[in-house]
Amino acid sequence: MTDQAVGGGHLPPEAAEAAATTAPGPRAAAPRQAGAAARPTVPATAAAPSTGGFAGRRRELKELHADIARAGLDTLSGRKGARSRVLLIAGRPGSGRTALAEELLRELADGHPDGVLRATLTGPDGEPADTGRTARELLAALGTGAPPGAPEDELTGRLREALAGRRALLFLDDAPGADQVEPLLPDAPDCLVVVVSQGPLTGIPDVRPCALGGLDSAAGVAVLSRYAGPTRITVDPRTADRVVEECGGQPAALVLAGAWLAARPMSSVADLCQALRAVPLPPDLPTGARPLFRAFRLAHDALPAPAARMLRLITLAPGGLVDAHIASALAGCSVAVAATTLSECAALGLLRPAADEGEEAPGVPAPDAALYPPYRLPGCLCPLVRALLTEHERPAEIELARARMLERTVRLLQSCRAMAEPADSPARRKTAGLPRALRFGSRDAAAHWLRIRRGALLDAARIAVVDGELDTLDRRLMAVLTRTLLAHQGAEAAAPDLYALHGLVLRVAERRGLPRERAAALLNLGDLDGQAGRTTQALTRYRGALEAARSVKDPLATGRALESLGGTYTELGDWQRAADWYGRALELRLARGEGGDAARLHGRIGGALAQAGRWDEALKAWRAAVGAYRRLGEMAGQARATGEVARVQEYAGRPEEALRTCLEALDIARKAGGGRLEAALQLRIADTLERLGDPAAARLHRAAGERLFGDHPE
Repeated sequence: MTDQAVGGGHLPPEAAEAAATTAPGPRAAAPRQAGAAARPTVPATAAAPSTGGFAGRRRELKELHADIARAGLDTLSGRKGARSRVLLIAGRPGSGRTALAEELLRELADGHPDGVLRATLTGPDGEPADTGRTARELLAALGTGAPPGAPEDELTGRLREALAGRRALLFLDDAPGADQVEPLLPDAPDCLVVVVSQGPLTGIPDVRPCALGGLDSAAGVAVLSRYAGPTRITVDPRTADRVVEECGGQPAALVLAGAWLAARPMSSVADLCQALRAVPLPPDLPTGARPLFRAFRLAHDALPAPAARMLRLITLAPGGLVDAHIASALAGCSVAVAATTLSECAALGLLRPAADEGEEAPGVPAPDAALYPPYRLPGCLCPLVRALLTEHERPAEIELARARMLERTVRLLQSCRAMAEPADSPARRKTAGLPRALRFGSRDAAAHWLRIRRGALLDAARIAVVDGELDTLDRRLMAVLTRTLLAHQGAEAAAPDLYALHGLVLRVAERRGLPRERAAALLNLGDLDGQAGRTTQALTRYRGALEAARSVKDPLATGRALESLGGTYTELGDWQRAADWYGRALELRLARGEGGDAARLHGRIGGALAQAGRWDEALKAWRAAVGAYRRLGEMAGQARATGEVARVQEYAGRPEEALRTCLEALDIARKAGGGRLEAALQLRIADTLERLGDPAAARLHRAAGERLFGDHPE
């Protein structure tokens, strides 16, 4: 078993990444403020842990490679398998299962040119991740989109289609069970799925399991040496073996124990062994959970009180992602102190840098809100830290910490959104007055921050909906997150996230009986459903919004719902119903004296009636639009509406009247200075003259129209 060496000897990916933070980095470190409590750091004389690559678990790796090469059940029966092979790495959290999976993926990468797709199937709170959301994220990684609001079956189906014919690796980490894994399995025999789970995947055929136990003594000692250095281990090897035994050979416990020893250069291995044995155990704690519990409590209890409190509050961070901003808001300290504390906790093995999410945007000047590196609490430690949170913190303190965190998040989002505006805009000028820690150096830096924090921000919105009642802070978070996504991503790219946000608002509005919020959410969801081609669902949304808006006499929402119903029936080609709903919206606009909206609705009614072939009624509606625009003094709108009157006249078989009306529209357009509108009318006059048998005049008008189009490009 010596070939296990240091296999899995880090928290997933808990050793190499955490080892890189033995001292605060240049971006995280900050001078201690006056009056701040002293914090333990890894002394310069302590041996730095090795940051070498994965070394160990050789036997398990060989078994996994052999399982890949072994014929499957379908192959044995004489036919090629229709689905991807599934390898299962099973083990207790903290056993190094994710680290082993990552090493396997690294070794297999060359044989799978389409790359590695990763997803975590359990959230930081221990709840199974939403399968539809996971499938959408995987599709985004493949560069394949999906309509906003698409159901789970459609998303997983699209994922299987996107993976068909590819040679890719799919890594599903921390799977709660087969129900979360099976929908994501691709129908692609050249793909390979690697699953990390605590137990078996019952119900998925031909799964190749690899069960992980603890490391042997030699491997465990090597982990301790990586953190504490070889000297103290070499002078007392027997006690080091006993430490490995006390840690149950679990890599996560060994990392915490080794980091504890590394931070105390004057302590011996015997001191570590004695300290581990002195940690009291709950009477109902299972035997297998005791080593990690002891190592964690030893590390936690050695922290200064402010650092220990910050660590406990980190469990409130949305998406499990925390940086100096979130930590400072949760703990009520400065960003500089929070950055230093996070770095020190990472050096002690209590946090791990979220390396892939913290990569810097190129050309971003410091200091900058985007430059504080993010961290994650290792999954095996989450339940232990969460238990301490409820034990040490009062509910009121937890709520206050969450409110501070949301307020900081809102301010960062406002600063991020402002960077999408021109440099001389009021929002940018306002942002310039913010503290430097809340500012972004450039639009690219703001977009980078939004991209890597997007999942955590969406989780913050979910937490606000679950725990709140859409109070002022929650509403601000939802509103500014929506505007920020639109500003940096655009309507089309942001649509899936916006659909999720509006769905959250709808859920809490229905639960709390908030008709205004319900109407707004239904209208927004209806718009997105309509854009995705789900017109029947959009109609249902709009009718629900109309009912909610009328119940509280909200004229704005009522008018928008009426117009949206008219627009949806237009999409369906039901012109009579479209005209009817537009007519109801028109009555509301006229009653409120909203002339511009009334003119626009006159035109929509005229367009629907023209499509239905009801020429006289359409002419009446368009002439009403002409009169409305004339009263408003909007000559461009008057010209367009007059041109539509000419179009309806021509459809009705009255070309001479159409020509006269079109010439009238042309004269109005010239007065309005609308070059492209004038060009379009010139071309329409040319078409009408050709039908009337005057090709010479038609050529003159067509030439004039084409010249105008050239003079007025879009």
